Amino acid sequence: MKTLHLLRHAKSSWANAGLDDHERPLDPRGARAATLMGICLAQEGVRPGLVLCSSARRTRETAERVLAELPAKPPVVVERDLYLAAPSALCERVQSLDAALESVLVVGHNPGLHELAVWLAGSGDPQGLRRLRAKLPTGAWVELRFEGSAWNCVEPGRGELGRFVAPKDLV
Repeated sequence: MKTLHLLRHAKSSWANAGLDDHERPLDPRGARAATLMGICLAQEGVRPGLVLCSSARRTRETAERVLAELPAKPPVVVERDLYLAAPSALCERVQSLDAALESVLVVGHNPGLHELAVWLAGSGDPQGLRRLRAKLPTGAWVELRFEGSAWNCVEPGRGELGRFVAPKDLV
């Protein structure tokens, strides 16, 4: 069994209109939401063996705040190719992971992350699936489980939606 955790970056700041999109930081609400999501993941027992993170500032800041709340700090790989990546590129990256890893967290962006989650989720709680198809809010976490011993089992429609939590669910 492989478990893929998808986390959309928390709310980012638009205060500096001249700032390059890649360099936008979290806004105060996003920073609080990322910490809350970290607490949630810790309470839910999420223990990724690896974190793949987009190189954008807002994703790195989200990952830092989330991981600060986990009891064990997994290795983090920051990749420019994950910045605004298409769902197919995200899926290929996950499929290339070492089979020894059982659980991975990907911190990224919409629309690619949302499209990937919807594309992969073939079963699970019907209400959760409807909610996921409608929207992946900033800071939201999706857990997908796949039957298989290698990451090539991550294919469209083969994932079972485990948990789907948005920051607003926690306040």
